[in-house]
Amino acid sequence: MSYENADGYKIRNQHGLHFMTFTVVDWIDLFSRQCYRDILVKNMQHCRLKKQLSIGAYVIMTNHMHVIWQSECGKLSDTVRDFKSFCTKEFIHAIQTENESRREWLLRMFQFHAQQTNQNKEYKIWTGTNHPEEIVTEKFLRTKLDYIHNNPVKAGWVAEPEDYLYSSASNYITGRGIMEIDYLF
Repeated sequence: MSYENADGYKIRNQHGLHFMTFTVVDWIDLFSRQCYRDILVKNMQHCRLKKQLSIGAYVIMTNHMHVIWQSECGKLSDTVRDFKSFCTKEFIHAIQTENESRREWLLRMFQFHAQQTNQNKEYKIWTGTNHPEEIVTEKFLRTKLDYIHNNPVKAGWVAEPEDYLYSSASNYITGRGIMEIDYLF
């Protein structure tokens, strides 16, 4: 089964290497807080260890994340769905229980977006589009890898890609990062 996105992109090759972007509705800066970035990292690690997800690259920005992922068991769409669903549950729990100054506003926004769908959910955090692009050439892979790792530099947050904590750039450049990845080169 392939996961069709609202923008027409879909994961056709469930075993293929894909560049994807996961975006928060209305570009809400949810990931400006460390606790939410840590939820993403924890759940990526879980999918890597328990769902046979190969994580070739990632970067977590304030309202979206870019990844290069591949499913070793041929269930990439299922893994993406499960990752986003589980993160949503943990985000909502954290918003409700952590010291979050934006609590009421965030919950109201995510409830509003849930009401705009027919999915019968109380909260909607992610947009319906992942814009998956299968990577089939080394040139395209290097382009996407550079794009991912240079996002924090372009945002003006760091001078060098490896200086940004929530990215796989440091894995590639220094050999260590905040989580294990599956090196593409």
